[in-house]
Amino acid sequence: MTSPSPLVPIRLLVLDVDGVLTDGGISIDDLGRETKRFHVRDGAGIHMWLKLGLEVAIITGRNGMVVHHRARELGIAHVVSGSKDKGAAFLELCTKLQIAPKEAAMLGDDLPDLCVMRECGFAIAVNDASAEVLAAAQMVTKACGGNGAVREVIEHLLRAQNRWDDAVRVFDPKHDAARAGARS
Repeated sequence: MTSPSPLVPIRLLVLDVDGVLTDGGISIDDLGRETKRFHVRDGAGIHMWLKLGLEVAIITGRNGMVVHHRARELGIAHVVSGSKDKGAAFLELCTKLQIAPKEAAMLGDDLPDLCVMRECGFAIAVNDASAEVLAAAQMVTKACGGNGAVREVIEHLLRAQNRWDDAVRVFDPKHDAARAGARS
């Protein structure tokens, strides 16, 4: 697994939805309502990332309120749904946030994600991504989409930035003391 250059810390994590935040399955009930299953550890990772003052964005080709509900629940302010051109959406978002594309990472799984993966500073594929996405990735997660891959990426990036202990303190303010006690 490679890491982004330590000279260019990743400040923006861009996520696809179907196949990344979910396992790629789409459930539609008899009334036409769509549901998705999200992994709780991905949510915890996103929470830590945001608490450290970093940005998360969702860029998805599908429309649907379930993604907006989950994003609001997690505090993700930047959601582009129904995108026909993820690359253009990504560059527009970078401009809006005043973040250089090389300061962004993209976690994707299928062909529509390639244009962002080629523009960002650190391209990542979930383990069960398409062959083309796997070939374009600088990192491939151990986890498949919807099964903790986002959390795995966040931990990897924060460890590469020497910020993992800060992230753990989001949930465990006494983290340093507990670690020191364990070494005694």
